[in-house]
Amino acid sequence: MSHHTKPLIIGVSGASGLIYAVRALKYLLAADYEIELVASKSTYMVWQAEQEIKMPAEPAQQEQFWREQAGVAVAGKLRCHHWSDVGANIASGSFRALGMIIIPCSMSTVAKLAAGLSSDLLERAADVQLKEGRKLVIVPRETPFSLIHLRNLTTLAEAGARVVPAIPAWYHNPQTIEDLVDFVVARTLDQLEIDCIPIQRWQGHR
Repeated sequence: MSHHTKPLIIGVSGASGLIYAVRALKYLLAADYEIELVASKSTYMVWQAEQEIKMPAEPAQQEQFWREQAGVAVAGKLRCHHWSDVGANIASGSFRALGMIIIPCSMSTVAKLAAGLSSDLLERAADVQLKEGRKLVIVPRETPFSLIHLRNLTTLAEAGARVVPAIPAWYHNPQTIEDLVDFVVARTLDQLEIDCIPIQRWQGHR
């Protein structure tokens, strides 16, 4: 049973870079966090395009799928929701959560959130975090940013969201793709004061 008092909501949108979500789940579940996960409709297509893997639609099967991708069989607690289930627990402000991370976050999702639109469960859950004054962290994965993208990101930042672009550092001497990904995931979790990834942090000049 998780020793953490509240669950963390993770949204996975249809942006490229699903490895960010997988690595986040790997460390959070291993650290015994309780996760409520919702993947957008576009995520199914991205899995097919990037990994030639078919993500199951049913929540129970999806839980096993994400655990297999993350390599964490039993630790933590993971509950998956269908993208269209706007009646789910995470769609209500009365549901207590640590906050929400959208990783990776597409520019389409950014635009809808900035406009206050909630066409699926992921967007509704994120909108709830903003209206309740809770922590919402988005990890945009796009380049270059257009002026429209920048304005939408600014709107979300002004509304209280934290924006952590998928931009790794190099001072920790990364040796693998996972090293680069883990740095971004760790900095993302820092926004929620979650420290469960063993990365080398900046120690100052030596």
